[in-house]
Amino acid sequence: MFPSLIELKKYSKKDMSNLQEYRMVLLGDCATQHLAQAIRGYGYVNKLKISLLDTDYDQIIAQVMDLTSELYQYHADATILCMCVEKLYERYCKTAVELRNQFGKTEYEKIARIWETLRRNQSGKILQFNFPEADDRCFGNFGNKMNISFIRQLRELNLLLMDGAAQHKDTYIIDISFLQNLYGRKTLHDETLYYVAKMPFSMEVLPAIAHEIVTVASVFRSRFAKCIVLDLDNTLWGGVIGDDGLEGIQIGELGLGHAFYSFQLWLKELSRRGIVLAVCSKNDEEKAKEPFLKHPEMVLRLDDIAMFVANWEDKASNIRKIQKTLNLGMDSFVFLDDNPFERNLVKSMIPEITVPELPEDPAEYVTFLQEQNLFETINFSEADAERTRQYREEAQRISMQENYLSYEEYLNNLKMEGMAKAFDKFHIPRIAQLTQRSNQFNLRTIRYSEEQIAEIASNSDYQTLYFTLRDQFGDHGLVSVVIMKREENNYFVDTWLMSCRVLKRGMEEFVMNCMVLEAGKQGAECLIGEYKKTSKNAMVEHLYEEMGFETMPDERFRLRLKDYVPKQVSILRVES
Repeated sequence: MFPSLIELKKYSKKDMSNLQEYRMVLLGDCATQHLAQAIRGYGYVNKLKISLLDTDYDQIIAQVMDLTSELYQYHADATILCMCVEKLYERYCKTAVELRNQFGKTEYEKIARIWETLRRNQSGKILQFNFPEADDRCFGNFGNKMNISFIRQLRELNLLLMDGAAQHKDTYIIDISFLQNLYGRKTLHDETLYYVAKMPFSMEVLPAIAHEIVTVASVFRSRFAKCIVLDLDNTLWGGVIGDDGLEGIQIGELGLGHAFYSFQLWLKELSRRGIVLAVCSKNDEEKAKEPFLKHPEMVLRLDDIAMFVANWEDKASNIRKIQKTLNLGMDSFVFLDDNPFERNLVKSMIPEITVPELPEDPAEYVTFLQEQNLFETINFSEADAERTRQYREEAQRISMQENYLSYEEYLNNLKMEGMAKAFDKFHIPRIAQLTQRSNQFNLRTIRYSEEQIAEIASNSDYQTLYFTLRDQFGDHGLVSVVIMKREENNYFVDTWLMSCRVLKRGMEEFVMNCMVLEAGKQGAECLIGEYKKTSKNAMVEHLYEEMGFETMPDERFRLRLKDYVPKQVSILRVES
């Protein structure tokens, strides 16, 4: 399931010089040295170099309040606050009885002050452990009705932590309480270890905690799942549709069918959150679609599936077809199949894809996948919920393309309309999200928070543009972002990114035309561009040359606006 702590300690000593770095500081009111090793080791497992500063025991306040401390000198990307429930209970016991009804609120206010001090003095993320439930049972079950009981105040504190983190884009909760619910209090906590070494977590569960932390760090580095490719027979339902028929497959409230029903409910929720669902099945397409169309107890319907591939070709080839159509990175795909042969085939032919080893018992599917935490995210917007529809429309566009003699004729018949506008308050969350998520068409790959985007939008030194695109099949929504910063008589292109789903339809040229037009209106003489190479943005390495820029001695690019000839595109610019 997870590597053992011994294995993670070995991994932590591996050469990681070729891996992407993420700098973290670990602050704890308990002993954290073994957790630190587990985090470094799990970074290696996730192909991330975790450079981690593990500070001394119980020095959270000293490190945070002293502006000359090693915490601030380290300039970390994220600070982990590991606070244990055992210390919390000791403080509760020392609190006067008449004040205990405010204990949770008081403790939250202390933590909130730590967060605020960190925000004022450093720019990194804050990862706050919540508190696993630990009831002293002094009131027994009646403690749930007593506002001064420890369990009541503990639950209120965790709720306040959730509310507080929700108000700040830089603060995230590491859900230790979930891990206790999953593994049990006796597995999470080792009394002897705590009393002897002040370690609140058992050696057995440290890998799971490290997994949660590194998963969040990976998402900060824009590495997360975007698409689930699903098998059908014995994965989405019990039985084989081709052999058992519509009435014979297991799905619904009865027997093992309930496990598949619950699995589909969970997948449906992931889809609503923005994870794209696709089907890859060895089946006749008409027969494979029958349950989605006719079975009354199916949760998932065809509208929930962005792309449906059912034939008798090998699944690796079909997954590549899905990936090409959806235009998502293969490392953002998760393949779910009950058949070990198919899993091994896909893993061996497509090493980048994630292929979980599903349990043999379908009743364990959901719990197993929840434990893997493959779908971690750090943000959510209403646009995420529209993602399946957008990708399904994209598949229709590609199907339509086959009916035209030339690509140009196809583009002209799409009836595309584009809009370019300066950043506004409504679109700031989506713009910030794009800067954090876009990797392939991203010239400099600069990540911005919502607060930073808002500051740029209000700064007269910047010229900002966001772009939307729609056509006869539907609305792509916000697909491109440009930030230009004034440098004397020129504009430097600080950020130019675009969603890969609208590539090669003239959108690049449309954006370029608008950039030149808007910079010209501000009296600029030139546009200055820069390309910063990453492991994922090779597709735009020569974009500036293709757009007519000349290479400068400092390896930047320059376009003289007076020499620019607008590009011919099939996109009509419209106003909102």
